[in-house]
Formats: sequence, structure tokens, C-alpha cells
Amino acid sequence: MEYKIVEDGKKPVDMVNHPPHYQSKSGLEVINVIEAFTADLKGIEATDTGNIIKYILRWPNKNGLEDLKKARFYINHLINHIENKTESD
Repeated sequence: MEYKIVEDGKKPVDMVNHPPHYQSKSGLEVINVIEAFTADLKGIEATDTGNIIKYILRWPNKNGLEDLKKARFYINHLINHIENKTESD
């Protein structure tokens, strides 16, 4: 496992398996939220939804506005996919 010492020098952080920008203060991890909410989705719908969740949940602790724009990209991509799917049905 790769560890990085946080700035206070007291607590080792596993930046590969449990990075702090993917955890809530209670310890809930983004990967578990994504898995729960995409379990019944397939293909691009699962991928886009997972990315939307990821970027929305991490934006305050990682890349700020850039992550919000990434979430918007995946939301627009998913909307276009759903609209095209609906039109072809």
C-alpha cells in the first residue's frame, strides 16, 4: 500500500485505496455510493452516473470548479444518451 503522511504529521493516509477526497467525515466512501446507485445500470448509463457522483462528491476537497464542470460534462452526456435512446424507442 502507498501511504502519504498528512500535513499534521500524525495520521498516515492511503492515497491509493482510501484517499480522503473520496471519503465523508463519517468514513463513507464514494466507491460504495457509486456501486449502490449504479448496480442496476449498464454501459454508458452506469459509467456516466458513476462519474457524475464521483465529481459531485469530491469537488469541495479536490479540484473545485473543475470537478463541477466535469460533472456537468457527464450530466450532459447522459442526458443526450437518454434523449437519443428515447427517440429511437
